[in-house]
Amino acid sequence: MIDEVLIEVIFDPGCPWCYIGKRRLERALAFRPYLAPTVRWWPFLLNPNIPPDGIDRSTYLLRKFGSEARVGRVYGAIADVGQSVEIDFAFERIRRTPSTVNAHRLIRFAETHGQADAAVEALFFNHFVAGRDIGEVAVLIGIGVGLGLDIKALRPYLTSDTELALIYAENARAHRLGINGVPSFVFNRTFVVSGAQEPDVLMRMLDVARESAVVA
Repeated sequence: MIDEVLIEVIFDPGCPWCYIGKRRLERALAFRPYLAPTVRWWPFLLNPNIPPDGIDRSTYLLRKFGSEARVGRVYGAIADVGQSVEIDFAFERIRRTPSTVNAHRLIRFAETHGQADAAVEALFFNHFVAGRDIGEVAVLIGIGVGLGLDIKALRPYLTSDTELALIYAENARAHRLGINGVPSFVFNRTFVVSGAQEPDVLMRMLDVARESAVVA
């Protein structure tokens, strides 16, 4: 028997812990082959006030953490965790901290073509491994074309304001629901867990969601 489960992932493609959380969710689902998951990606803006062209990453990190030594410790620890889930973080390649509003819009566009999961993975990889600026529309268009999306539809979408207000509205909705950090996972619109939890934690949440659905 295959049981359906809805998993809403609240995330930001500029968040390294969200990339780790995605990998851990994938591992949890691999241990639950009898589930038929539907994964939906819910926008969250970690840095809603960053200008459209982003800001220099070194400047941003020094403001946030106070010293290069602390930046090195924090991101060194994240890189070590990344290795445990086969992510080769290359933070040194990132030159700008991007606005991720348009990256979320790319995911929204890709979702209408059944490519949301692939778009999320491509954004994470391009930003954290390849060091590309996912705040640049030209980069986003390239990513979309790589996924097989129609450039004739994608380019005017990303160069317009289409669904821009929707991204901000969904970010605000997440905050109203008490979600102040990412990643967060919502199972069957009922059970919520925040943070890049280990696969065993996510497996327990999947089991709880499945059992409650069966009872209902």
